[in-house]
Amino acid sequence: MTTFDTLGLPEPILRAVTAQGHETPTPIQAKVIPLMLQGRDVVGIAQTGTGKTASFVLPMLTHAFVDDEKTDRKHCKYLIITPTRELATQITDTIRVSRRFIAASVHTIVGGAKMGPQVKALARGVDVIVATPGRLMDHMAQGTLVLDQVRAVVLDEADQMMDMGFLPAIQKIVKALPPKRQTVLMSATMPPAIRALADQFLNDPTEISVAPQSQPIERIDQTVIHGPADEKRENLLRVLADKKAKSTIIFTRTKRGADRLEKFLKTAGHEAAAIHGDKAHGQRERALRKFKHGDISVLVATDIAARGIDIDGVTHVVNFELPNVPESYVHRIGRTARAGRSGVAVSLVAPDEVEHLRAIEKVIGAKIDAIGDVPAEIHKAKPRRRPQGKPRFSDGSKSAGAKPGRPPRNRRNKPHSNNRASGKPARTKSAA
Repeated sequence: MTTFDTLGLPEPILRAVTAQGHETPTPIQAKVIPLMLQGRDVVGIAQTGTGKTASFVLPMLTHAFVDDEKTDRKHCKYLIITPTRELATQITDTIRVSRRFIAASVHTIVGGAKMGPQVKALARGVDVIVATPGRLMDHMAQGTLVLDQVRAVVLDEADQMMDMGFLPAIQKIVKALPPKRQTVLMSATMPPAIRALADQFLNDPTEISVAPQSQPIERIDQTVIHGPADEKRENLLRVLADKKAKSTIIFTRTKRGADRLEKFLKTAGHEAAAIHGDKAHGQRERALRKFKHGDISVLVATDIAARGIDIDGVTHVVNFELPNVPESYVHRIGRTARAGRSGVAVSLVAPDEVEHLRAIEKVIGAKIDAIGDVPAEIHKAKPRRRPQGKPRFSDGSKSAGAKPGRPPRNRRNKPHSNNRASGKPARTKSAA
């Protein structure tokens, strides 16, 4: 049987792993760690919750431990790029626990946080940097970080970075790295775009796949509740009334929808919080901390939280709205059934979302069971408090953003508001 002490990790790293209670590596850890220790480029394909983070963190810290050369000012030796602030924070936490017996510095470089402390840390030189692409580009542009001494780079959750439009930034960042380096690409799926990315940036990589592509974890009980959009809130309350739903993440498509749903759930008597791209970094951190500690039982989120957030004990995931990208469904439901546990994923599907459901079923290679309008075992439970009145829109609101006492604007009657006619570019707002 493979154990951590057979993988070639140094004694201080093994002590840290043992202190965390780990003895046996997961399949991806057992395969990726030796390859990275040999300096090989790696493409790792694995579902969320399989231990991907430790598979690249432990060998990276081993290289930092063996290399006792001081890192130059405004430089780093090891770089991990990840799509979201939450995932960057989680990876940094894993590094700090794993490096407890070695002298390796680590710092998180993410948007939404103050630049000052980041600039101050970079000025001293940092061994390992965990960064999101946008803020990393900011530091490169300002000259507060130079990447020409990076010895190893990890592109984590590469498929999500592609989905979020980070490819141009990734290309610029990688071009700033030295040609002679180790490159590791981690992804939950391997669509053609990720294959092309690997071919472009990696040198003769070894591909490691420990699970079928795009397949959800088998321990998740997946069901669908079909019904009109204006019944979604009522059905959601029935799901949450299930005594087994002790810790639930609810996914919406938009930031506004997440805020409205948070307000509705609080009115209905649930302890809930919302996280999305418009929330300040501190607000998101506090909401996640409360959810992890059990101070709140419901977290409402856009897809910004769909990957990489390792929260033990999530019993249920609810898709209040199905994602537009079918692969996102896999990452959403992967928030439950972690660390060997089982979990439940319920999707509330309105008639206009059926095509999204069919696309998801095609990706996962299976039909998701629909048990009546509401699963029988959930139908028996009653919500704590029934909402007053019937909502009219898919997010459950009675108006599409109009303020009380003010009639909705009729843009057709106001030709001067047409941006195209005025020559001004149309304003768009991200839904993530």
